[in-house]
Amino acid sequence: MTGRQRPTLSRPSRLLTGVVTAGALLMTGCGVLPGASGDSREPLTVVTWAPSGASGPDAANMAGMTAMAQTYARWVNGEGGLDGHELRVVTCDEEDSSVGAGNCARRAVKEKAVAVVGSYSRYGRAFMAPLEVAGIPYLGGYGASEEEFRSYISYPVTGGQSALLAGNAKQLARGCERVSLVRPDTLSGDGQSWLLSTGLTEAGRSAPLDIRAAETATSYDAAAGRALAGAGAQGGCVTAVLGERTATFFDSFRRLEPTGGAARISSVLGSIGQPLIDRTGGRESPFEGAYVTGWYPDSGDARWNRMRQVIRAHAFDDNRIDPDDTGVQTTWIAYTALKSIIESLDESVITAGKVTKALNRGIRVGTGGLTPELRWRYEDMIGSDSYPRIVNSKVTFQVVRDGKLVADKKGFVDVTKTLSDASATS
Repeated sequence: MTGRQRPTLSRPSRLLTGVVTAGALLMTGCGVLPGASGDSREPLTVVTWAPSGASGPDAANMAGMTAMAQTYARWVNGEGGLDGHELRVVTCDEEDSSVGAGNCARRAVKEKAVAVVGSYSRYGRAFMAPLEVAGIPYLGGYGASEEEFRSYISYPVTGGQSALLAGNAKQLARGCERVSLVRPDTLSGDGQSWLLSTGLTEAGRSAPLDIRAAETATSYDAAAGRALAGAGAQGGCVTAVLGERTATFFDSFRRLEPTGGAARISSVLGSIGQPLIDRTGGRESPFEGAYVTGWYPDSGDARWNRMRQVIRAHAFDDNRIDPDDTGVQTTWIAYTALKSIIESLDESVITAGKVTKALNRGIRVGTGGLTPELRWRYEDMIGSDSYPRIVNSKVTFQVVRDGKLVADKKGFVDVTKTLSDASATS
């Protein structure tokens, strides 16, 4: 996602609250999770928000994230809760609007949430201020807003799109003689170009041919023609980071490229993912062979098995949840981190202040290998003026093979230097 601000919507915020009872999910306007009978530990409330019913060609809908939060609650409460605390999950439709984001943040304050967990919003200015005033930590957001990597109350689990672009440069440098970059004609797009250029030049490659494109275009024939010419006949690559419009660009690109063309295509997770590959033909997808940079291990990795087991047992065929979706995966990781934090406190009453204190004092959080070990002390942050809250500057290299995203390189790749260098010279 590019993070471009969209017009404010005037319709009222729609709030959905998940209620977990003996194996069934009841949806009400203002429901709560019942406390565990006979348990001396008080229930704890968290909020997860994401756009679920936004309309328009550029709307971001991430309903799988709130559905994953509800599914996690059903599972963990069936296992005795978080360190004996019944987990009460309040979900909120953020509506992909600044009004919706602000309303969801105020709902978190009203509910006395101990944290906002595994959420998505492009409107950090609207939601972060209410959380800062109330002292509610924002744990494991998707990284769609710049404020998530700046606010003292934010605890990200990834390096956001900046880390993906820095990693994409390293991945392309391994096998591409020339690179064409197609990106939005926005300030955010300018940052994408700078990161990719920094990473490529660090690796001894030339800076990419920088091609600006409209985010709302329905055809990218002109941009595709320039990209193809810039990549050259052999050994060249074309990378596009246009969010939801990335598929539209590569449709235009494939119409222009000769059959069996030599230019390799590339992007980052969030612009290309397994659900898109499946929708566009699987093995026959135009993305076959594409390089893709991600935050996490590929979806077929065994480290996702527990999440898949929980979805099968507790999602009740909820078709909003796709285990291959990066948003769903981010919510799972954020709740995994929350579990570690609550268990470390070992207290009968949990508050937002106690969670924040645990985070700031340097609790180590493991995510089952889905990310490196996480820790949010000042000294764990990369020290960049542009990205002061990033503690995880590692990415993964993937490639589309036989219609599936698989590992292109084992393990995580550290992009701290590229992020720091790009920040220092920007």
